[in-house]
Amino acid sequence: MSLHTLPDLPYAYNALEPYISETIMKLHHSKHHQTYVNGLNAAEQSYAQSPSIKEKIALQSALKFNGGGHINHSLFWKNLSPANADGGNLSDGPLKKAIERDFGSVEEFKKKFNAATAAIQGSGWGWLGYNSTTKMLEIVTTANQDPLLSHTPIIGVDIWEHAFYLQYQNVKVDYLTAIWNVINFKEAEQRLAEATK
Repeated sequence: MSLHTLPDLPYAYNALEPYISETIMKLHHSKHHQTYVNGLNAAEQSYAQSPSIKEKIALQSALKFNGGGHINHSLFWKNLSPANADGGNLSDGPLKKAIERDFGSVEEFKKKFNAATAAIQGSGWGWLGYNSTTKMLEIVTTANQDPLLSHTPIIGVDIWEHAFYLQYQNVKVDYLTAIWNVINFKEAEQRLAEATK
């Protein structure tokens, strides 16, 4: 059984400033994400060594929580890009057209996304997902570290307090407004292209 590892960030810890601070990025990546990786490895090892179905079933929540945390964060880091690179820049193309088709405008999409994500009680994730049945982009939220399984994730935003509290305190709306300045829309467009093949 191969072990899961913490992926390297595709930018420096301070590269998303002033929108996401270096302190938050260091803690979020090297501590929080590493904890999910460690927990997933431990749960998988225990699962492999469990002699009974009952014990395997008992490990499902640890696998879901830590596995989801690892999947979600691995996607999240690629989902971001420094503002002086491509962060926040949504060029004309298939993703912009799909957002305008399904939400009316990019600004209306951001408004609806932020409202749905800010409304999450406790911890969770806000997603722009591609629904392969309807062939539309939809805003979806998941609780805790639940991965997005009903849709193909195009953009995911972590709304756990560890993602923003040291900088934005309890004002989720300010964090959600700021994060659009560092969203990697090129990565999101690639995900959409893969999902619509």
